[in-house]
Amino acid sequence: MSSSPAVLFVCLGNICRSPMAEGALRVAADAAGLAIHIDSAGTGGWHVGNPPDPRAQATALANGVDISGLRARQVEAEDFLRFTHIFALDAENQRNLERLMPRDATAELALLLDMVPGRAGQAVADPYYGGDEGFAETWRDVRAAAEALVTRLA
Repeated sequence: MSSSPAVLFVCLGNICRSPMAEGALRVAADAAGLAIHIDSAGTGGWHVGNPPDPRAQATALANGVDISGLRARQVEAEDFLRFTHIFALDAENQRNLERLMPRDATAELALLLDMVPGRAGQAVADPYYGGDEGFAETWRDVRAAAEALVTRLA
């Protein structure tokens, strides 16, 4: 693996929070001129192959980020070796990742909002069962985390 950072965002189904985080970091990294390999995945496999939720796509696009080309996938054991950083979007998914993590894992596993000053231990709210305002809140969270990550990885 190269020495450049590789970041994986993980939520439950990989159709709302993690693809939004992936899009937010892509834009923030590009703006900062950082070369980071960025991907997202879910701990569950229900949505594998599907594009992000239309509300997640609309929210990202309203913020200048097109995530329509992303497709959901499930976390694999190899991810713990291919990525330098794996960020869970909530504590439940962090626990799931800890259970999935192989002994020879090299990735640093953390909660995404631990990167944002004053937000350690907090979850990125899951907007799936709510309305548009929930997606806007999720976008604000993942955008703040993306900015903090760019600062950390620069």
